[in-house]
Amino acid sequence: MKLLALDTATEACSAALYIDGEIRQQFQMAPREHTQLILMQAQALLDEAGLSINQLDALAFGRGPGSFTGVRIAASVIQGMAFGADLPVLPVSTLASMAQLMLEQHAVTHVISAIDARMGGIYTAGYISDGTLMRLRGIEVLCAPQEIDLPGYLGWIGAGTGWLGHGDQLKQRLGDRVTRIYPDVWPQAATIARLAVDDFVNGRAVSAEQAQPVYLRDDVAKKSSK
Repeated sequence: MKLLALDTATEACSAALYIDGEIRQQFQMAPREHTQLILMQAQALLDEAGLSINQLDALAFGRGPGSFTGVRIAASVIQGMAFGADLPVLPVSTLASMAQLMLEQHAVTHVISAIDARMGGIYTAGYISDGTLMRLRGIEVLCAPQEIDLPGYLGWIGAGTGWLGHGDQLKQRLGDRVTRIYPDVWPQAATIARLAVDDFVNGRAVSAEQAQPVYLRDDVAKKSSK
């Protein structure tokens, strides 16, 4: 299995190449350089492995939520690659990517991922480990910190920039349900690749034209207008 994954949904920019269980990644914090960096990162990984895009089995990208512009960059680059090489695509949640990173780096099993959505809101969702991968609990939402869903289980870990900008409100809302916080956590192409491989094996790949970003804020606007 050979898969290339990209993520530009937040201030972080990364590309990862999965080859038969081994993952190599290029990661850089670059808030306004995603367009210039992402293609160079991807090409560097392919060159290092001696591969062309046509030799891959699939492509993956961080489909959001996150920055509108950032999410669109990865989506459009992957769509272009997929059309050109006739490859299937795996859109992967950026919130899930962060939760997976917490599982792999800190061996935690219950994570509430949160990305600062600006305008007083957060993109957030809860994830629980199945032993190897993090699985979504409930749904991903855009909400005010004081309106976040209350999980019944004690011992959750908070991860992401939503905890940096809205930590006090989240702690007040969640109380002792959250035991630790890791605010300096970002989506990464490496964990997107790992989650994407599982999606590929389970038949969840889509065509290039079906590979769409997820903004969440658009969903809220549509509901409000109705």
